[in-house]
Amino acid sequence: MNKDQVAEVLVNIATLLELKGENPFKSRAYLNAARTIETLSEPLDKVVAEARLADIKGIGDALQQKITELVTTGKLQYYEDLKASIPPGLVAMLDIPGLGPKKIKALHDELGIKTVEQLEQACKDGKIAGLKGFGEKTQANILEGINRRRAYASRHLVSDALQRAEPLLEALRSQPDVIRCSTAGSLRRHREVIGDIDLLASSKQPAEVIEFFTSQPGILKVLAKGGTKASVLLEGGIQSDLRVVSDADYSPALLYFTGSKEHNIAMRQRAIDRGLRLNEYGLFRSKEETRDPKLLVKCKTEEEIFEKLGLHYIPPEMREDMGEIALAEKGPLPRLIEWTDLKGSLHNHSTWSDGHQRPEEIAKAMCELGLAYWGITDHSKSSFQANGLDPARVRQQLKEIASINATLAKEGSDFRLLTGTEVDILKDGKLDFPDDLLAELDVVIASIHTSFSQTEAETTQRLIGAAQNPYVHMLGHLTGRLLLEREPYKLDHRAVIEACAETGTWIELNAHPMRFDMDWRWWPYAKSKGVKCVINCDAHRFGEAGFLRLGAGIARKGWLTKEDVVNTLPLKALMKELGKKRARVR
Repeated sequence: MNKDQVAEVLVNIATLLELKGENPFKSRAYLNAARTIETLSEPLDKVVAEARLADIKGIGDALQQKITELVTTGKLQYYEDLKASIPPGLVAMLDIPGLGPKKIKALHDELGIKTVEQLEQACKDGKIAGLKGFGEKTQANILEGINRRRAYASRHLVSDALQRAEPLLEALRSQPDVIRCSTAGSLRRHREVIGDIDLLASSKQPAEVIEFFTSQPGILKVLAKGGTKASVLLEGGIQSDLRVVSDADYSPALLYFTGSKEHNIAMRQRAIDRGLRLNEYGLFRSKEETRDPKLLVKCKTEEEIFEKLGLHYIPPEMREDMGEIALAEKGPLPRLIEWTDLKGSLHNHSTWSDGHQRPEEIAKAMCELGLAYWGITDHSKSSFQANGLDPARVRQQLKEIASINATLAKEGSDFRLLTGTEVDILKDGKLDFPDDLLAELDVVIASIHTSFSQTEAETTQRLIGAAQNPYVHMLGHLTGRLLLEREPYKLDHRAVIEACAETGTWIELNAHPMRFDMDWRWWPYAKSKGVKCVINCDAHRFGEAGFLRLGAGIARKGWLTKEDVVNTLPLKALMKELGKKRARVR
């Protein structure tokens, strides 16, 4: 196991110990150890191999043994025994928003609740509200959380789906009987949440391709298997369906199975208006539904099908029947942004707040990725749960980053860390830092992290007020949503976008796969108002730099081009843009 995996196990142990009601100092020791392991500046396996765990502050003998066992064997018997000692239903309750280990233990001790089903019934019977530390509101929130989790049970984040789909697709490409293959459905359209993974392949030997597909690693169960179709259940609980067609049928099938349903309906109607029929088997010269090959309009690619219907090619991400067909009728669509256009991310965290790497480690890693810059925008002081910085610590961080950048310059590197903050927009609309401190920073992101239950008007005014501050460059994760976990708070998108347009404030497209916020459906309106987008990772660890790719996919759904996104600019041009809003107050 690497250090992130070991840290995850240690955090899980701390949670399970809380569920059991163990001494809180014991739980805290595991949490502190996890934090220490995550922030190591060298590989954990090297530290273990050289027997240097004892040199790390806070890692006592017992933890040394457990960490060594995890690193060398990939598992920990103590952890397995601990999991086995706790009813699985209690662990499942941790997935319900607002229920932490302490409350779950109280529910178990007071009411004997061991399963989510028992918890649901207790809420319906009004038994939860009477418990100390709960109340009517908590009871209602628990019930709502249970219903939400049930509704989301068959839904998956696009990031998880891509992680499962890409190895399958690579395997299919290597299979000699496969001619062409692709993802389809909502995954190909890069929807933020998907139901299952649709795959399409063409072949002269469909049975061999199906047999190959159903024998791939990572498949938990074959749900259905025929000559040209198969459905499997993958690790992680995602279903994947493969359909194999002839190569002649591949392009119309890809168009059809990509969708969306609404887009397909509009495309079929367009064909009917021209005396044609469009279905999954092709485009036909017919007034009735048909598969007659004599009536087939030959099209080798999707592009040719669009062309025969008087349209320029529409990228899959745009196929949602939101005006893309009318746009494609007028002329070629603008070239949508590619993730390779992005030069860096302006919203990221380090060990100064709740990130997992130090600024100098981040600089080295992002430089090696070929990026031009990377913003260090740690939390402000009110985000105490995220170890938010007070003004004195911000200024200490400024000195550290200046030193790192000076070293980079001496080494001949053009890469730079940018200073910044993710400053809290407080309940009363004020910012968590004074303007004179914000003025010292390269990048200022203003975000809401508390008081989600305010009215639409109150939340909207908080955001507008932040946009009106001359030192705020952008609004972060606009609605506070966590996909499949937390609904967005209420706000008037149009009013906020118009305020950003008036003040020259950018809006973030937070590329964390649980956020993708602002929602892609609002970007065409923001673009029409001249509001610029910033695709940010909101990274807390190295691997999350890959969120740039995911964010670009969502930006494409919002019809955004390279010119619409600020962090496609090279460093010098970006610094000039960062200074424009502030120049108004000088």
